[in-house]
Amino acid sequence: MIDDRALFSFHSIQDYHKALQDGTASCEEAVLYYLDRIRTEAHLNAYVQVYGEEALEKAKRLDQQRRNGQPTGRLHGVIIGIKDVISYKDHPLTAASNILKDFVSIYDATVVKKMLEEEAIIIGHLNCDEFAMGSTNENSAYGRVLNARNNDRVPGGSSGGSAVAVQAGLCMASLGSDTGGSVRQPADFCGIIGLKPTYGRVSRYGLIAYASSFDQVGIFGRNVADVALVLDVIAGEDEFDSTVKRGTETASANPAPTHHKYRIAYFKEALEHPGLDPEIKETLLQRLDGLRQAGHTVEAIDFELLDYIVPAYYVLTTAEASSNLARFDGVRYGYRTKTSNLDLTAFYKRTRSEGFGREVKRRILLGTFVLSAGYYDAYFTKAQQVRKLVVDRTNLIFKDFDLIILPTAPTTAFRLGEKMDDPIAMYLADIYTVYANLTGIPGISLPLFTHTNGMPFGMQAMTSRFNELYLLQFSRLMMQQ
Repeated sequence: MIDDRALFSFHSIQDYHKALQDGTASCEEAVLYYLDRIRTEAHLNAYVQVYGEEALEKAKRLDQQRRNGQPTGRLHGVIIGIKDVISYKDHPLTAASNILKDFVSIYDATVVKKMLEEEAIIIGHLNCDEFAMGSTNENSAYGRVLNARNNDRVPGGSSGGSAVAVQAGLCMASLGSDTGGSVRQPADFCGIIGLKPTYGRVSRYGLIAYASSFDQVGIFGRNVADVALVLDVIAGEDEFDSTVKRGTETASANPAPTHHKYRIAYFKEALEHPGLDPEIKETLLQRLDGLRQAGHTVEAIDFELLDYIVPAYYVLTTAEASSNLARFDGVRYGYRTKTSNLDLTAFYKRTRSEGFGREVKRRILLGTFVLSAGYYDAYFTKAQQVRKLVVDRTNLIFKDFDLIILPTAPTTAFRLGEKMDDPIAMYLADIYTVYANLTGIPGISLPLFTHTNGMPFGMQAMTSRFNELYLLQFSRLMMQQ
């Protein structure tokens, strides 16, 4: 007897929906296929929770509704994994941290609610760096995630599980969160597409906060059209998040490539940075030259603030993290120390010391320091001033250019453990991604290249705020070349 799961294959949501309508595929068949894949690739450690029975029940219900001629949602039967920082009512939510062990969410994140309304099937929660703090997915209470291309390499972080789930074919698309590159960098390391929307495009309600003025829900996919569709579903105004801009519901409808000639800028300092892998530099310069020969305007511009971006980012995000994570104290929910006979202060200290991991504690301490009396103006205020300068400079750039092109990361995926003993080197590896978070602009990593070491790497493209349609049209053009 032939196993139907062996016959199922996924190329795009559009093709999948066509197969469902033609009767050559079913949602149940798709769920069985992905559950089998998740079991087969369990060593990658991408999932922390799999909702198999629930997914199968919903798949059967959707199949019956479709056969009865009922209208289908935009994500009808699309199988999606979500990062373990996104709330899904009545399901575990731990941010890959022992301090939230056994916690169950009491409400849906807005992005989850919108996907469920469009008939998506959420198959599980995905592994990540604890509280989204990390660049390798090695800071997880569930253990590290492995890169499916090479198991000796990291998948990137903090949304490493979300990236690997798409990379290894363990779901059709996935959601992550991007505070300083946590969608784009793992997408780069895993050879898939990763989109960070404009800050204020997608609601953060139900997303566990790391740094509230930086965090943004992002999307992983295998093709631009799928990413665009998911973005259209999850974007838009939300009464629970006042930072979401009105009128942002249609973000990316029909992101077909155009014959428009783009005005493209790249930062001279970025491509000449000593930390950039020479092969990545040369490959990107060749692609930029190809765009120039195709009739697009491509110019190198000075961006003298590049070396200030990472320090400003880490001062501001750790400050916000120290405030946001103060709520995890063991009193109302989550982990509580078993040590008895403690006064309240000692109880807080013991609970938080035992519950948080090393990297989270490091960032809480850094954030508390930069906010402390005597250092606030020297660090936090100065970092805010740098952020303002970067935003102003970016606004000027987009008066003359449509797009900014940068590397996504300075190297291909690190070897396991390579950066764990040098947090400064790890932080500096975010040099090309934190820019979009400081300024709030949308950014995407496109999987265009393969290094001679066998690992993938991408090109990062950015546009002005709320200009995702333009960004996705350009992305379609790049992916066709």
